[in-house]
Amino acid sequence: MDEFLKLISPHDFFRILYENVKLSPKKMETVVFTDALHRIVARDIISPIDLPSFSRSTVDGFAVRADDTAGASEALPGYLTVVGEILIGEKAEIELKTGQAIKIPTGGMLPSGANAAIMIEYTEYLDENTIEFTRPVAEGENVVQKGEDIKKGELLLKKGHLIRPQDIGSLAGLGITEIVVFARPVVALISTGDEIVSPYVEPKPGEIRDINTYSIGALIEDMGVKIRRIGIVEDSFTELEKAIHKNLDCDLILISGGSSVGVKDMTIDVLNSLGEPGVIVHGISIKPGKPTILAVVDNLPIIGLPGHPASAWTSFNILVKPIIQILKGERRLEELNRIGTNVRINRGDLQVEAILSRNMVSDKGREEYIPVRIKPISDTRLDSVIDRGKVKYIAEPISGKSSLITTLVQGDGVIKIDTYQEGLNQGDIVKVQLF
Repeated sequence: MDEFLKLISPHDFFRILYENVKLSPKKMETVVFTDALHRIVARDIISPIDLPSFSRSTVDGFAVRADDTAGASEALPGYLTVVGEILIGEKAEIELKTGQAIKIPTGGMLPSGANAAIMIEYTEYLDENTIEFTRPVAEGENVVQKGEDIKKGELLLKKGHLIRPQDIGSLAGLGITEIVVFARPVVALISTGDEIVSPYVEPKPGEIRDINTYSIGALIEDMGVKIRRIGIVEDSFTELEKAIHKNLDCDLILISGGSSVGVKDMTIDVLNSLGEPGVIVHGISIKPGKPTILAVVDNLPIIGLPGHPASAWTSFNILVKPIIQILKGERRLEELNRIGTNVRINRGDLQVEAILSRNMVSDKGREEYIPVRIKPISDTRLDSVIDRGKVKYIAEPISGKSSLITTLVQGDGVIKIDTYQEGLNQGDIVKVQLF
């Protein structure tokens, strides 16, 4: 299996994928806006109205003409004639003229002729129709103008936008109760290996419980896509071929295990038997995650993840997430061809700077991803190592083999050692991609 030794960079992985697959969201659907959280906008959303639809006061007080308040102070107060009152939720029918004021509540409609509001705290009635005020206001002060939030015809949410809670509120405010989103892609997840058993059974000697179906499955669900858990498939050419063939209607197939060199590893042969072009990549220059497979069958991407939990997790986050983002409509296919060697684990993930607590040696020629714990710098004794500047955290590397899932459980994030770096030094400032 010579192709296993031909390691390629993540950048080349995405370039080859771009050249061999035409990925895109398959369908669009209309959903009620209250069900749109974390969905991807499929068509630009344009505001159908001005928001707010009328100019209104943001304080309890009096609607006024700003020019009428110029120069007012506690030593030299101003005076205005009160000519009416606006009630909340009612249309302002009164027109304000020079020298007049109209009582108005917070949210009340600003009357014609008014361009500001005085807070009630700075006013006092001298009689039923006259107020004294001790502070001037500028034009537009204490009011929200019609369309100040968003104007009719203005772009609210662009195609490809991930709907957030605040977006739901804006849709409600504009009366947009249905939107067009991309349908959730379906990802099939197959776990292979005769030694793998369900978490619900007691393993016999030589057997281990299935981790990847659940850790990788949770990552898939966390991205807001549909998952089809196929379960454990035995190390048999016929059974694996059958499991893959039944799920060729999915948008992406992930196979956990069966990607390393071994007597039972027939994954590559199965994938090559299913259609063209078959396996196009086997081996990525990342650690952990080296034996990752990329195959394409009739424009369907199939990725073989390593069986070791930490390796599978790293491969998924580095290589699979961008693919799912394209299938969701969150990313465009063209972006794959522009992803460089500094692949970020997931667009939108949080990243912090931290000081490395100890030296780290790396295998030159492979990107290495190392789980770390994050601690406040005040808990450490690195003061003599580096000028901390604005860095508030330290990163403590967690050592462990790629078969150990607890290195991820114990960590708060990962740091990356680049391909041609031999390591990192204690005191280096590193970027931590938080889980």
